[in-house]
Amino acid sequence: MNRTLQETHLWERKDSYEPRIAAVHDLCGYGKCSLGVAIPVLSAAGCDVCPVPTSLFSAHTLFPTFYMHDTTDMLKPYLDAWVDEKVGIDVVYSGFLGAPEQVTSIKRLYDEYPKALRILDPVMGDDGCMYPTYTPELCEAMKGLVSQAHLLLPNLTEASILTGVDYKGQVISEADAEKLIDLLLDQGAQTVVLKGIEKDENTIINYVKAQKSSLERVEIEKLPYKLHGTGDLFASATLAAIMAGASILDAVRFSSRFVVDAIKLTIQQPNYELRGVSFELVLGEITNLLKAKKG
Repeated sequence: MNRTLQETHLWERKDSYEPRIAAVHDLCGYGKCSLGVAIPVLSAAGCDVCPVPTSLFSAHTLFPTFYMHDTTDMLKPYLDAWVDEKVGIDVVYSGFLGAPEQVTSIKRLYDEYPKALRILDPVMGDDGCMYPTYTPELCEAMKGLVSQAHLLLPNLTEASILTGVDYKGQVISEADAEKLIDLLLDQGAQTVVLKGIEKDENTIINYVKAQKSSLERVEIEKLPYKLHGTGDLFASATLAAIMAGASILDAVRFSSRFVVDAIKLTIQQPNYELRGVSFELVLGEITNLLKAKKG
């Protein structure tokens, strides 16, 4: 029997318990994205965010000059220390990776916390291009995580890389979007959110489908601005809503609106094109979710 995404919850919120999230992402000194987004957004949802930094950047990769430090060598002793201290983790949320070997660290977390929710944002590229720090080897290694994801949140570029289907631009039919999602579900992902499809010059569509569910679409206003970090914000806000007790479909509806609200404030900031999406003034929308859950 098919299940509805409106009724499907990935997390049962207990008011007295603060869930712990291992956030496996990079950290940028300037330019809001990755851990700089995940930590405050998930904290606003009443979560204890435990960073696992995959790389350290002076600034994100759209800047002409940036410094990157690969943290691969520190991840084993870092996670060994968690084991020694008996750190408990409820969610493994992974994003940008700095090297193929870091996939091993994520799989280790999956093994050590077998009951943890697995959220995979396969941050590999956008607009048909891989990010400059990514390699074909790293993208291939990322495919090894898809089969274990409870929730997978690719954009069209990333879905194309993961499935081997040619990227055809941001405007595709609903049938083609569902085919991409079905290929990812066939690889083992339990639920897929395919984000950022352009319906027309005024509308963005985020599609959602799970194993044994029908396709759902969430339409949102398209704004005439291209900002760095919106994908990270969307994924983090989706997880924040899930952790606050929202269903999968309601979480995607929430994060879609949340990102648009943040973009509208961002364009009032200096140097907003490179600075990254300014979400701080709308964090109250996330804490309101939690308040509504507590009722």
